[in-house]
Amino acid sequence: MRPLVCWVVLSVIGGPTWAGDLPELKSRSVVVIDAESGAEIFGKDADEIRPIASTTKIFVALAVRKKGLDLDGWTEITKVDAKQARGGAKTRLDIGERFRNIDLLRAMLMASDNRAPSALGRAAGMSPGDLVQAMNEVAKTLHLKRTKFTDTTGLRGNISTAREMTIALRAAIDDSVLREIMRDEFEVVVGKGGRPKIPYGTTNQPLLAKKYDVIGGKTGYTTAAGYCYVTAARFAEKTIVMAFLGAEGKQTRFADFNRVASWLERGAPGAKVSTKAHARRTPPRLDTDVRGHVSN
Repeated sequence: MRPLVCWVVLSVIGGPTWAGDLPELKSRSVVVIDAESGAEIFGKDADEIRPIASTTKIFVALAVRKKGLDLDGWTEITKVDAKQARGGAKTRLDIGERFRNIDLLRAMLMASDNRAPSALGRAAGMSPGDLVQAMNEVAKTLHLKRTKFTDTTGLRGNISTAREMTIALRAAIDDSVLREIMRDEFEVVVGKGGRPKIPYGTTNQPLLAKKYDVIGGKTGYTTAAGYCYVTAARFAEKTIVMAFLGAEGKQTRFADFNRVASWLERGAPGAKVSTKAHARRTPPRLDTDVRGHVSN
């Protein structure tokens, strides 16, 4: 795999920019950042405020971890969870069944089950309204000024930008528990007492394809948001975080990822910024303790 080189804005030092070398992407909003420095490598309407669909669940995970979610605890699915999930894709978490909280995180982050967010919030001592508030607090802590939440699932009203979603995912992959889940391809979630046994596979297609070293990410879709994809991957010695929002086709966001990945492997010719020149722009992080628990 070729090392990443040439991440420099040539116009800054008097040379031309090579617009023809940049990847041609179909998603409405895109950003590609260096996870370590926070430098933007590529952007397309990166600060456009857009609905974010189920990529919302990144913030749910960060919020319940910050509240000290007991990963080994058991939580029952209730009518409240069913109400919160109304209008979304078919759930596999039945009312009255009890699941370990770590498995509810898997159901939510791997397969985007819409009953999991409010159940996880309750497990961490929060009502749906409290969880929304906690998600907004996470956004505030990360200095995300364009990210707002009114819903726990992403089905209604939540907004952000491609740039701010990469910052959120970066915080999530800093958490060892969340990173492990988002890199997982398949799990069987088992209810208390051994039933039901529910197979969940990831919706992160580039992770399954194994062409690139994908660390993890989250997909999402609603009619308003279009197809969304936020992900992180390793190229040479660098972790790169990307967000693709507002794609018209289900596969388009993944094709855009592949176009960016190929461009990065070629050395990112015509890249927007120098990582060294913009190291001071490092996004804020949520603190985590040695076990991966997000601390207050």
